[in-house]
Formats: sequence, structure tokens, C-alpha cells
Amino acid sequence: MEFYQAFLTLTLVHLLGAASPGPDFVMVSQQSLVHGRRAGLLVSLGIALGLSVHIVYSSIGLATVISESSAILTVMKYLAAAYLIYLGWKGIRSKASVGDDEQQADIKPRSAGKLISMGFVCNALNPKAPLYFLSVFTLVLSPDMPIIELALLGAWMMFIQMVWFGSVALVLSKPSVQAKFKKVGHWVDRVLGSVMLVFGLKLLFTSTTK
Repeated sequence: MEFYQAFLTLTLVHLLGAASPGPDFVMVSQQSLVHGRRAGLLVSLGIALGLSVHIVYSSIGLATVISESSAILTVMKYLAAAYLIYLGWKGIRSKASVGDDEQQADIKPRSAGKLISMGFVCNALNPKAPLYFLSVFTLVLSPDMPIIELALLGAWMMFIQMVWFGSVALVLSKPSVQAKFKKVGHWVDRVLGSVMLVFGLKLLFTSTTK
């Protein structure tokens, strides 16, 4: 497949993949609604950077090995499930803020590193990613594609991911949207935490083998 054809095909496929509801989307929504634009954008950046893990092993041919190894997929599944359940439990235990706006303003925001790592881990541990990237790379790429073209397509996938989730973060952190959720932020945390918990439990009890 010619580079421009691979570029167009990859753009369409990955846009659809990025837009599919999943733990990444829930995490960005939760952070944007409850903690604001900065948190949403930094988590989005972490998710985009998490793609680099899948892109690297796929480009060197390890996607097939990983997708066919039940042991590797099982380990990834349990790690990802544990992480999602942990995040979900934290969200469910969220409590209403006590005090006025001035007291709430004193609450220190999470560090950039913490937020980026949250998104990175959520995406990098996804046990379904090897199968997704195996199918995408089989469809779009060829073994003899120059490394520079592989790098460009990988960077483009990360850019698409960042633009999509960054857009979600910007929309959900708009002042008009934030104003509606300001007084019920802990309920947003609880609801989205419950969704994250369900994702984790579903993953825990779902087979990763074909």
C-alpha cells in the first residue's frame, strides 16, 4: 500500500477507534468535568503517549507474539483490570466538598506528571490493544515499509488521539458546562467511577484469548 493510501486509511480507522467509548473516554470525561481543562488535557496527553508503547511493539512485529500469547495477555488483563477497579473505587468514594469556594480553591491540583501517568497507564495496559494494532498494522502497513514512514504514521496516530481527547476535554471543561456540574462534582466522580469499575470488572472476567 502506498504511503498516502496508508495515511488516509489509518486516519479513518484510528478516528473511529479513538471515538469508541471506553476507559480512556471515561477518564478524560471525569477529569475534565470534575477537575477542569488542565486535568482533562494532561490526561489526554498521557493517553496519546500511551499509544507509543503499542506502536513500537507493533512496528517491530511483536504484536503477533503478544496477541497469540495467552500468558502475556492475561498479565496485561489483570494489571489493567486492577488499575481500572482502583480508579473506579476512588471515584465511588468521592465526597462532596465542604466549605465555600475559597476553601475549595485551596485544594491543590494534581501534578502534571500524575495526570499524564494516569492517562498513559490506562492506555498502555489495555489488553485489547495488541489485537487492534495487529489488525491495523496488517491492514495498512507492510514489513518492508521504511522506518521513517512507520514513525510518521505512528506519530500521526498519537496526534489523532490527542486531538480527539483534547477536544472532549475542552468541551467538557467549558465554563457553561463546568457551572452545571460544580455543585454535583462528587456525583460525577461517583457515576463515572462506577462506569470505570464496571469496565475493570468486565475486563477481569472476559477472556482475552481468541
